[in-house]
This record gives sequence, C-alpha cells and structure tokens, in this order.
Amino acid sequence: MSKVPFSFLSVMAVVLALTGCTEGSSPSRDHAQDEAQIQALMSAQEAAWNAGDLEGFMEPYWHSDSLLFVGSRGPTKGWQATLENYRKGYPDRTAMGRLVFGVQSIDFPSNDLALMVGSWRLEERGDLEVLAGWFSLVWERKEGRWVITRDHSS
Repeated sequence: MSKVPFSFLSVMAVVLALTGCTEGSSPSRDHAQDEAQIQALMSAQEAAWNAGDLEGFMEPYWHSDSLLFVGSRGPTKGWQATLENYRKGYPDRTAMGRLVFGVQSIDFPSNDLALMVGSWRLEERGDLEVLAGWFSLVWERKEGRWVITRDHSS
C-alpha cells in the first residue's frame, strides 16, 4: 500500500467534515444539471483562452481574495493575483496557444461542492513547446453560481 502524505489526508478530512459527507452517505439530489453547468463553464474557459481573453478565462474563478491557485511556482491567493500570474506567464497569443481540457471526473460530496480532476494541454504555440499537465478543481456554489475556489494545476 502506498503512503499518502499526511497533509492530503488532513485536507480530505476537512473537506468531508465541512460537507457532512462520510462513508456511506450520498448527496441528496441528482447532479446532472450541476455537472452540465460546470462542463459549460469549462467549455467557456477553453473558448475564452483560445480567443486570447484571459479575463474571460478567469470568469468562472471566485472573484475573491480567498481564491487559492497552486501551480508550479507555488500558491497564489486571490483572483487578481492569479490573473496577473497568467498575464506574466502567457504574455501573447503565441504563448497562450490553443487550450484543450480533458475532464476525467466530477464528484459531488454535497449539493454545493464539486471536486473535478482533469488534464490540460496547450498546443499550437508556434515555435514554443507543447505544454500539458493535470488539474484538480474545487467548485463551490456561491450565490446560486458555480465558481472555482481552489485550483491545483501541474
């Protein structure tokens, strides 16, 4: 059996405690509509990125100083700081290339929380190399709208 880092176990315990989800429990409703809404937001993100619109790409993110983005350079707190990091990392359309998401799973531990795992790929970057990696997103329903509150991308 492989060892799971204690910090991961601690985070998952907190998520489960906050959502009231324990072994054997299940959300109280069918989440097909929620999943369709989140998938539509992911498609809109792809389209915005591929149009060179970073602000549009960032729209599904929680517009809050409490947004947490964890990438290869470490954690970033806040919507504006995350947008600025994207602007620095992808200064022009060539660097941005064409984004393709591959959603692997969406789980709903509660009615207002979704956990997503997937892949990302940046193609068609001129002479620049193709970039690819994985992400895990925490989506929360806030004020009737699904938003990304945590993003871990590698």
